[in-house]
Amino acid sequence: MRSVGLTGNIASGKSTVARLLRRNGLPVIDADAVARQLVQPGCALLDAICERFGAGVLAADGSLDREALGGIIRADPVARLDLDGLTHPAIYAHIQAWLEAQASLGVGTAVVEAALLVETGQERLYDMLVVVSCSPELQVQRLVADRGMQPDAAQAWLVAQLPAARKEQLADLVIHNDGSREDLEQAVIAALPRILGG
Repeated sequence: MRSVGLTGNIASGKSTVARLLRRNGLPVIDADAVARQLVQPGCALLDAICERFGAGVLAADGSLDREALGGIIRADPVARLDLDGLTHPAIYAHIQAWLEAQASLGVGTAVVEAALLVETGQERLYDMLVVVSCSPELQVQRLVADRGMQPDAAQAWLVAQLPAARKEQLADLVIHNDGSREDLEQAVIAALPRILGG
Protein backbone atom coordinates (compact mmCIF):
# COMPACT_ATOMS: atom_id res chain seq x y z
CA MET A 1 0.00 0.00 0.00
CA ARG A 2 1.15 3.51 -0.80
CA SER A 3 1.24 5.84 2.22
CA VAL A 4 1.00 9.60 1.74
CA GLY A 5 1.78 12.25 4.34
CA LEU A 6 -0.22 15.45 3.91
CA THR A 7 0.90 18.59 5.71
CA GLY A 8 0.92 22.38 5.55
CA ASN A 9 1.11 25.35 7.85
CA ILE A 10 -1.85 26.99 9.54
CA ALA A 11 -4.52 28.37 7.17
CA SER A 12 -2.76 26.91 4.14
CA GLY A 13 -5.73 24.74 3.17
CA LYS A 14 -4.40 21.34 4.32
CA SER A 15 -7.71 20.25 5.81
CA THR A 16 -9.60 21.35 2.71
CA VAL A 17 -7.25 19.25 0.56
CA ALA A 18 -7.86 16.31 2.92
CA ARG A 19 -11.63 16.68 2.44
CA LEU A 20 -11.18 16.83 -1.34
CA LEU A 21 -9.08 13.66 -1.27
CA ARG A 22 -11.77 11.90 0.77
CA ARG A 23 -14.36 13.06 -1.74
CA ASN A 24 -12.25 11.44 -4.43
CA GLY A 25 -12.27 8.12 -2.63
CA LEU A 26 -9.02 8.13 -0.65
CA PRO A 27 -9.06 7.12 3.02
CA VAL A 28 -7.62 9.93 5.16
CA ILE A 29 -6.82 9.95 8.87
CA ASP A 30 -6.47 13.27 10.69
CA ALA A 31 -3.74 13.31 13.37
CA ASP A 32 -5.50 16.14 15.24
CA ALA A 33 -8.70 14.08 15.44
CA VAL A 34 -6.69 11.11 16.69
CA ALA A 35 -5.11 13.30 19.38
CA ARG A 36 -8.57 14.44 20.54
CA GLN A 37 -9.86 10.87 20.55
CA LEU A 38 -6.96 9.59 22.66
CA VAL A 39 -7.55 12.08 25.49
CA GLN A 40 -11.22 11.30 26.07
CA PRO A 41 -12.17 10.60 29.71
CA GLY A 42 -11.16 7.08 30.68
CA CYS A 43 -8.30 6.88 28.18
CA ALA A 44 -4.83 5.94 29.39
CA LEU A 45 -3.25 8.97 27.72
CA LEU A 46 -5.47 11.40 29.64
CA ASP A 47 -4.51 9.62 32.88
CA ALA A 48 -0.82 10.00 32.00
CA ILE A 49 -1.28 13.72 31.23
CA CYS A 50 -2.99 14.23 34.61
CA GLU A 51 -0.23 12.35 36.39
CA ARG A 52 2.40 14.66 34.84
CA PHE A 53 0.55 18.00 34.97
CA GLY A 54 -1.91 17.57 37.84
CA ALA A 55 -5.69 17.48 38.12
CA GLY A 56 -5.85 21.17 37.21
CA VAL A 57 -5.77 20.21 33.54
CA LEU A 58 -9.16 18.53 33.89
CA ALA A 59 -12.46 20.30 33.33
CA ALA A 60 -15.36 19.81 35.73
CA ASP A 61 -16.78 17.03 33.53
CA GLY A 62 -13.52 15.07 33.58
CA SER A 63 -12.47 16.01 30.07
CA LEU A 64 -9.15 17.64 29.20
CA ASP A 65 -9.16 21.39 29.81
CA ARG A 66 -7.13 22.38 26.74
CA GLU A 67 -6.90 26.01 27.79
CA ALA A 68 -5.41 25.11 31.17
CA LEU A 69 -2.94 22.69 29.63
CA GLY A 70 -2.09 25.20 26.91
CA GLY A 71 -1.26 27.81 29.52
CA ILE A 72 1.18 25.42 31.19
CA ILE A 73 3.03 24.40 28.04
CA ARG A 74 3.22 27.93 26.65
CA ALA A 75 4.94 29.06 29.84
CA ASP A 76 7.32 26.12 30.17
CA PRO A 77 9.30 24.63 27.24
CA VAL A 78 10.14 21.54 29.32
CA ALA A 79 6.43 20.96 29.92
CA ARG A 80 5.82 21.08 26.17
CA LEU A 81 8.52 18.48 25.59
CA ASP A 82 7.01 16.29 28.31
CA LEU A 83 3.56 16.58 26.73
CA ASP A 84 4.94 15.73 23.29
CA GLY A 85 6.73 12.74 24.83
CA LEU A 86 3.42 11.46 26.16
CA THR A 87 1.17 12.23 23.21
CA HIS A 88 3.28 11.68 20.09
CA PRO A 89 4.05 7.96 20.59
CA ALA A 90 0.38 7.22 21.28
CA ILE A 91 -0.74 9.17 18.20
CA TYR A 92 1.89 7.51 15.97
CA ALA A 93 0.92 4.03 17.20
CA HIS A 94 -2.75 4.71 16.47
CA ILE A 95 -1.97 5.99 12.98
CA GLN A 96 0.31 3.03 12.25
CA ALA A 97 -2.44 0.62 13.30
CA TRP A 98 -4.87 2.46 11.00
CA LEU A 99 -2.43 2.21 8.09
CA GLU A 100 -2.00 -1.51 8.69
CA ALA A 101 -5.78 -1.92 8.77
CA GLN A 102 -6.11 -0.06 5.46
CA ALA A 103 -3.46 -2.30 3.91
CA SER A 104 -5.25 -5.41 5.14
CA LEU A 105 -8.43 -4.13 3.45
CA GLY A 106 -6.56 -3.97 0.15
CA VAL A 107 -6.51 -0.17 -0.04
CA GLY A 108 -4.06 1.09 -2.67
CA THR A 109 -3.29 4.53 -1.20
CA ALA A 110 -3.95 5.94 2.28
CA VAL A 111 -3.35 9.50 3.48
CA VAL A 112 -2.21 10.77 6.88
CA GLU A 113 -3.07 14.44 7.49
CA ALA A 114 -0.81 15.98 10.14
CA ALA A 115 0.40 19.51 10.81
CA LEU A 116 3.75 18.52 12.34
CA LEU A 117 4.99 15.80 9.99
CA VAL A 118 8.18 17.64 9.06
CA GLU A 119 8.81 19.14 12.51
CA THR A 120 8.77 15.66 14.08
CA GLY A 121 10.66 13.91 11.27
CA GLN A 122 7.64 11.73 10.53
CA GLU A 123 7.64 12.66 6.85
CA ARG A 124 10.33 10.00 6.33
CA LEU A 125 7.83 7.28 7.22
CA TYR A 126 5.67 7.88 4.15
CA ASP A 127 6.10 6.96 0.51
CA MET A 128 5.14 10.48 -0.53
CA LEU A 129 5.01 13.89 1.16
CA VAL A 130 2.39 16.36 -0.07
CA VAL A 131 2.66 19.94 1.19
CA VAL A 132 -0.18 22.46 0.85
CA SER A 133 1.17 25.99 0.69
CA CYS A 134 0.09 29.58 0.17
CA SER A 135 1.57 33.03 0.70
CA PRO A 136 2.07 34.27 4.28
CA GLU A 137 -0.09 37.31 3.49
CA LEU A 138 -2.98 35.02 2.55
CA GLN A 139 -2.48 32.92 5.66
CA VAL A 140 -2.86 36.05 7.80
CA GLN A 141 -5.95 37.15 5.85
CA ARG A 142 -7.57 33.73 6.37
CA LEU A 143 -6.76 33.62 10.07
CA VAL A 144 -8.31 37.05 10.57
CA ALA A 145 -11.38 36.38 8.39
CA ASP A 146 -12.07 32.72 9.23
CA ARG A 147 -10.85 32.38 12.81
CA GLY A 148 -11.35 35.89 14.12
CA MET A 149 -7.70 36.42 15.06
CA GLN A 150 -6.16 39.82 15.38
CA PRO A 151 -3.52 40.44 12.68
CA ASP A 152 -0.69 40.54 15.24
CA ALA A 153 -1.76 37.20 16.71
CA ALA A 154 -2.05 35.67 13.25
CA GLN A 155 1.43 36.90 12.37
CA ALA A 156 2.77 35.41 15.61
CA TRP A 157 1.35 32.01 14.62
CA LEU A 158 3.20 32.17 11.32
CA VAL A 159 6.49 33.14 12.94
CA ALA A 160 6.19 30.25 15.41
CA GLN A 161 5.86 27.64 12.65
CA LEU A 162 8.54 26.05 10.52
CA PRO A 163 8.70 28.12 7.31
CA ALA A 164 6.58 26.69 4.50
CA ALA A 165 9.59 26.95 2.18
CA ARG A 166 11.42 24.35 4.28
CA LYS A 167 8.49 21.95 3.98
CA GLU A 168 8.27 22.57 0.25
CA GLN A 169 11.94 21.61 -0.14
CA LEU A 170 11.19 18.19 1.33
CA ALA A 171 7.92 17.67 -0.54
CA ASP A 172 7.39 15.22 -3.37
CA LEU A 173 4.41 17.36 -4.40
CA VAL A 174 3.40 20.92 -3.50
CA ILE A 175 -0.22 21.99 -3.92
CA HIS A 176 -0.42 25.78 -4.09
CA ASN A 177 -3.56 27.31 -2.58
CA ASP A 178 -3.34 31.01 -3.43
CA GLY A 179 -6.47 31.13 -5.57
CA SER A 180 -10.14 30.29 -5.23
CA ARG A 181 -11.73 27.13 -3.84
CA GLU A 182 -12.36 26.07 -7.43
CA ASP A 183 -8.68 26.54 -8.24
CA LEU A 184 -7.78 24.31 -5.31
CA GLU A 185 -10.25 21.63 -6.38
CA GLN A 186 -8.71 21.62 -9.85
CA ALA A 187 -5.20 21.42 -8.40
CA VAL A 188 -6.16 18.40 -6.29
CA ILE A 189 -7.75 16.64 -9.24
CA ALA A 190 -4.64 17.34 -11.30
CA ALA A 191 -2.47 15.95 -8.49
CA LEU A 192 -4.47 12.74 -7.98
CA PRO A 193 -2.55 10.59 -10.48
CA ARG A 194 0.74 11.39 -8.73
CA ILE A 195 -0.77 10.87 -5.27
CA LEU A 196 -2.10 7.49 -6.40
CA GLY A 197 1.31 6.58 -7.73
CA GLY A 198 0.53 6.92 -11.41
